[in-house]
Amino acid sequence: MSDFWLYFTLGLEHVLDWTAYDHILFLVVLCAAYSFSSWRKLLLLVTFFTLGHTASLLLAHYEIVNVSSAYIEFLIPITILITALFNLFTAGKEHRHQKVVLLYIITIFFGLIHGFGFARYYGMMKQEDSVLPLLEFALGVEASQVIVVGIVLILAFISQMLFRFNKRDWILVISSIVIGMTIPMAIENWPF
Repeated sequence: MSDFWLYFTLGLEHVLDWTAYDHILFLVVLCAAYSFSSWRKLLLLVTFFTLGHTASLLLAHYEIVNVSSAYIEFLIPITILITALFNLFTAGKEHRHQKVVLLYIITIFFGLIHGFGFARYYGMMKQEDSVLPLLEFALGVEASQVIVVGIVLILAFISQMLFRFNKRDWILVISSIVIGMTIPMAIENWPF
């Protein structure tokens, strides 16, 4: 297997790993308020998350920033909870779309946090000083995120069109499920 496919596959597996489903939970709750008609905004959000994720891997690899893994492991479920709570409080409200710039900034920040959570493992597997493997890994992360987004959008479409679930209820149910799955993660990783 070439180096490109090695790092690309590692990026895919990083997101699609069912034993470390925090990344998937974040994507699910991030996508819950979107539909196929707003796929461009959603793809941009996911790309911003990847940019933050990649930036933190770079910062950690070159030892520009060093963050305690105990705090990061706690902050990861907190980012998911904040996103889910944002959905709960803005579901069905028109002003949600006025806060898009803030959502992009927050998504980059959350990407940074999630990237720091993986930085230690990435540092162990990457031996050389080239940035190319990191970019290949980021492409794998982005591809896997697009897969998750596609699945969430299909499920949203099925629930809203076939089962007549209204969009607001879909957002509330998905966000509540994610909150229920994330609270135990936050409690388990309490660093204080």
